[in-house]
Amino acid sequence: MDIFTLTIVISLVLFVVIGNYAGKNVKSLDDYFVAGRRAPTFLIVGTLVASVMSSVAFLGEAGFTYDGQLGAYMLFPSTSAAGYVIGALFFGRYLRRSRATTVADFFGQRFNSFRVQRASGIIIMLSIGIYLLIVTQGASILLADLTELTYVQSLIVVWLSYTFFTMYAGSKGVILTDTLMFLMFTGATLVFAYYIVSDLGGIAASIENMAQLESKPGIASWSGIVGPGTEWPTPMDYLIWALVVDTAWSAVYIVGPWQAGRHLMAKDEHVVLRSAMYALIIVALLQIIIYGLGGIVNLVKTDITPSETVLVWAARNLVPEFLGALVLAGIMAAALSSASTFLSLVGFSASNDIVKRKKPLELGSIRFIMMIVGIVVLLASFYFPPNIFWLMLFVGTVYASSWGPVGLMSVWSKSITESAAYWGMITGFVFNVIPAALEYLGYITWPSYLHPAIIGTVISLITIGILSKRGAVTEQEASYRIKLHITPEEDCDAKKTRITMIAPLALLLYGCTMPFLVVHFYIKPYQRGTGEILADGAMNWQTGEAWFSLAPAIVFLSLGILAAIVIRRSYHPQTSYHPKTSYDPKTSR
Repeated sequence: MDIFTLTIVISLVLFVVIGNYAGKNVKSLDDYFVAGRRAPTFLIVGTLVASVMSSVAFLGEAGFTYDGQLGAYMLFPSTSAAGYVIGALFFGRYLRRSRATTVADFFGQRFNSFRVQRASGIIIMLSIGIYLLIVTQGASILLADLTELTYVQSLIVVWLSYTFFTMYAGSKGVILTDTLMFLMFTGATLVFAYYIVSDLGGIAASIENMAQLESKPGIASWSGIVGPGTEWPTPMDYLIWALVVDTAWSAVYIVGPWQAGRHLMAKDEHVVLRSAMYALIIVALLQIIIYGLGGIVNLVKTDITPSETVLVWAARNLVPEFLGALVLAGIMAAALSSASTFLSLVGFSASNDIVKRKKPLELGSIRFIMMIVGIVVLLASFYFPPNIFWLMLFVGTVYASSWGPVGLMSVWSKSITESAAYWGMITGFVFNVIPAALEYLGYITWPSYLHPAIIGTVISLITIGILSKRGAVTEQEASYRIKLHITPEEDCDAKKTRITMIAPLALLLYGCTMPFLVVHFYIKPYQRGTGEILADGAMNWQTGEAWFSLAPAIVFLSLGILAAIVIRRSYHPQTSYHPKTSYDPKTSR
């Protein structure tokens, strides 16, 4: 057994043991579904980051930058991950106030309708089930590449690695192992990046050399490689596509169950807000590092096939064996953390949101349902061919159209009705999935401005508007929405608020610092490589790359200021407001 296999085996065993140990403390349904609603900031940050930084990032997206989109992915700010902060401010903290068991359960309570809850649960099972399939296959591809196991054998090993502790420990096991996995792959990635970049002469030298790469001209430009043979005929086509996809994914971060659902586990609303802002900064930095590594490996080898294995190849060939083994174990951990999260979400919805019951199921029955869900995913993994990156884009944006409008309007709209919410979800889902499936199967190619997420969102909004005008909001629905806007008195605390205000300051610091780093380490080296830099060594502002240096400031300063204003108004004892409501939880659905 070589060091790569040994390291992965040890890490898998460690995660399984810790996950099952956490299961011993599961005594109630609250423990199982929402970790007892006692998770601190550190654990929520860990599970937020781990659940999104899966095999898709380390394999699919790294391969995407390796193939040609290095500059595009490096220079675009994390506008999608900005949904963390927007979601926490305008959806997540209200979700936690509901004390629902799942996000689908929240929708059911908000509209006093089990059919809305069931529709939400079915969407979770279909879309997250496919996402679980993706990350399971991604981890299996990696394991098969690193060991003597076949792909089928690797599938079984990977499936066993996350299924049993997720089934046994529920959310308690998931957030604990997620956080450990987050620490592992983050630490390994930082050391890995430092080692490779140092060998290539540093960041600036690497970017300058990438700008001159003859085999992939344009890879380091703001649009990456576009034109004939690519998905984007012109740079503008790529820009529109990137903005649409980032906006759609931002909506996913706002209301998606594997992100927003984490807020249900938080100890209080301050944890919701702090963890969202810290997670945004960490994800933004990790994405820059991972995408950058995927691209600059071209300086060593330009013909890695398949491109999704670029970081695997780098770990095995560009760094010492022990470090490479840790990196690969970290990538495996990232995949498993997402897999455990997705399995828990699908299992929770299957047991809680699909069938209306007079009383909740016992833990044993819920664990049995989780096992059945896991078996179905395993069988599907054998049947469907893996396609990591594009299948992720196809599935992930479903929540932008199906849950995005309904999710935000459930908190902020006084006029949305139960019927509008129900059909808004269904039409948003259908009119996203069908156009996306037609394009994925090759029957049609939609222009960038008609991304399936846009089609689904527009149809959902039209549906909600028409049905809301034709219907009426019930007194119970109105009272429940008012209740959501009552800030818990225990959260209106000056000390808690002062600690929470550190997080917006961190966003402001990031927004002020990153433009200077981008200019120094990317824009100027790139312009030196292309010959566009001014004679005196100053940055040439007549290039698209130069203008993108301002993007981090625009995004992060805006978010930091917005978060600071909302936090102070909502939670400072002297400025917070507590409206009264006649809502009685005993009369709710």
